[in-house]
Amino acid sequence: MSTTDETTVLPAVPAGPPAPVAPLAPLAPLAELRAHEITAWFGERKVLDRVSLTMPAGGITALIGPSGCGKSTFLRILNRMHELVPSARLAGEVLLDGEDVYDPDRRLIDARRAIGMVFQKPNPFPAMSTRENVLAGLRLTGTRASRSAKEELVESCLTKAGLWTEVRDRLDAPGGGLSGGQQQRLCIARSLAVKPRVLLMDEPCSALDPTSTRVIEETMLELAREVTIVIVTHNMQQAARVSTQCAFFLASHGTPGVIVEHGDTGAMFSAPRDQRTSDYVNGRFG
Repeated sequence: MSTTDETTVLPAVPAGPPAPVAPLAPLAPLAELRAHEITAWFGERKVLDRVSLTMPAGGITALIGPSGCGKSTFLRILNRMHELVPSARLAGEVLLDGEDVYDPDRRLIDARRAIGMVFQKPNPFPAMSTRENVLAGLRLTGTRASRSAKEELVESCLTKAGLWTEVRDRLDAPGGGLSGGQQQRLCIARSLAVKPRVLLMDEPCSALDPTSTRVIEETMLELAREVTIVIVTHNMQQAARVSTQCAFFLASHGTPGVIVEHGDTGAMFSAPRDQRTSDYVNGRFG
């Protein structure tokens, strides 16, 4: 499984004509995301084989499984980050409310705007203040807003990310000066500013202390009222606490990753259908 340098990916302005100026949009209805027969390669190495999964609107779907089984690759495929790797190839479909995000007529920036991403390592833009970090997505997508609308957006997004009360008196201080947990919540607020319909989170708590982890989990549960969430996690207790459904990925003996089992989180942990799922969620391997 390959990784991408997150600190350079997000601020890049996509090639091509600039996005049309548009006013800040109201929240869209909750969205269903569906992957159909996804197969992925890095060069000649197949890393996923015919993976299909429906991620229901307004739910939190946890992708679980050992390292190297394709979870993060699958997550990045969902908002077209897979294609950033020069050797990457893909077959299958990713459908957002029935519309293929890989449609040649769909602009990359529109796919990324609708399906946001929060990475494992917090990556606020270091040269920007907390306020500027939240508003960065507006500039990158060409969205125009009045000063008062921007201020309202900053407060709204930081509140939703559980950060407003901690930073409201220092919005002009560098975002990189915040603690690790605060930086991660700032990245969540930044993603929310362009009003995504889906939020992807790649092990967002793996580098955080237990207190920060709890706050991020509470934030996810609140956000699920407005946005569909897909999270990669190696923490089985976290998956049990926050997700409504789980998908268990597995790759063994050099074979590409597949989904062994998926379904309601409670059932996956209490009465899994596959013995391999039982072994994994109970800590017998992985």
